[in-house]
Amino acid sequence: MTVGIREAKPDDLDFLVSMLLEAMNWNGEQPATASSIRHDPKSWHYLDGWKHESDFGVIATGDDGAPIGAAWARFLQRDDPGYGFVEESIPEITIGVTPLRRGGGVGGLLIGTLIRFAREHAFPGLSLSVEDHNDRARSLYEAHGFQVVGRVGNSDTMLVRF
Repeated sequence: MTVGIREAKPDDLDFLVSMLLEAMNWNGEQPATASSIRHDPKSWHYLDGWKHESDFGVIATGDDGAPIGAAWARFLQRDDPGYGFVEESIPEITIGVTPLRRGGGVGGLLIGTLIRFAREHAFPGLSLSVEDHNDRARSLYEAHGFQVVGRVGNSDTMLVRF
């Protein structure tokens, strides 16, 4: 199967919500819903007002052009940090892949594309958060150069610097 990559646009918001749900519900133990995300400021700030001028992201598509994954980055503020916040000059990324397409390289393609974009635009790095026991995601991030730089609750904050 061929995977395409295209820029995430403002009208991709519903799909990005579904990918945020995939990221949050990776283990099935704390099932978030689209409604609960929209009503939780700590979750919704990843997408509120999508797409801000400084936001950037990509959508992975399958052979039929349907979206199968997404990765996006947003600059968050110290007074409204994300789970993987490091500093205001470093965007935090979110990544999600539809369940049937996990393990096939889609996540690596998405994160690699964001890294290339961030380097081309001279950002100092990218950050993210990964929960304990999410070993598949952690391995993906480590393979792309992310290292643990902090801890919040049951999650590590990871950073790749350029």
